Amino acid sequence: MKDSMKDYPLKLEGDNIPMVRFQNVTKRYGDLVVLDHLDLDVQEAEMVTIIGPSGSGKTTVLRMLMALEKINDGVIYVEGQPMTHMVKDGTLTMADNKYLRQQRMNIGMCFQHFNLFPHMTALENCIEAPVQVLGLSKKDAIARAEDLLDMVGMLEKAHEHPSRLSGGQQQRVAIARSLAMRPKIMLFDEVTSALDPEVIGEVTQVIRKLVSKHNLTMLMVTHQMGFAREISDRVCFFYDGKIEEQGSPDELFGDPKSERTQQFLSAVLEAN
Repeated sequence: MKDSMKDYPLKLEGDNIPMVRFQNVTKRYGDLVVLDHLDLDVQEAEMVTIIGPSGSGKTTVLRMLMALEKINDGVIYVEGQPMTHMVKDGTLTMADNKYLRQQRMNIGMCFQHFNLFPHMTALENCIEAPVQVLGLSKKDAIARAEDLLDMVGMLEKAHEHPSRLSGGQQQRVAIARSLAMRPKIMLFDEVTSALDPEVIGEVTQVIRKLVSKHNLTMLMVTHQMGFAREISDRVCFFYDGKIEEQGSPDELFGDPKSERTQQFLSAVLEAN
């Protein structure tokens, strides 16, 4: 049974409003419940990492926040404003595509597979959306793209097509492309899992730089426990569509309370 929209505020008010709030969010595919009444706040400039077994709902969290999946119940808020819903006649109703496009302008996402445009150079990949979507002049878009490619160590490859780049290089260009839209929130979905072990460090180094130098709010799904422990402000362990346990990296990795968390970490760390 769907919940009543009257139970949710039209916007969040008060002190310390989170950058992102999942309030009672449920996602179902038929009878399969992928996320079960999820409540999760992410504060501005916080780095939250999501871990857990396959099928636990980790990637679905990111895809719903990026408006790639529609939720069944609950509301997602960004900067205090409803994102999955819009206000109509004084109540919340499911957002239409125009509203969703506007809301996700502040969100960037990097996928496991880089999704670069193969017919465009690295530079062209980075300027396409700022010019077409933001209306930036080509000159300004190029200047922004060159700065970002330099930041991710790819400026010298600016005029190469993706087919001429390694997996790690393509992923770094994909990160630069997402940042070119000047998002306030960055989502990383297993961005190193398609890479060879020797180039994973290239990408993790870029993410470290983002954490230390940019005031971005970030959510990351990863299977790299060492990286998660090192870089996160908070780690959430998902199990069966719910947050089974969450805490600081030292708390979750050093002294997990839930038996399920203990079993998962033991299995993953042994495999590594």
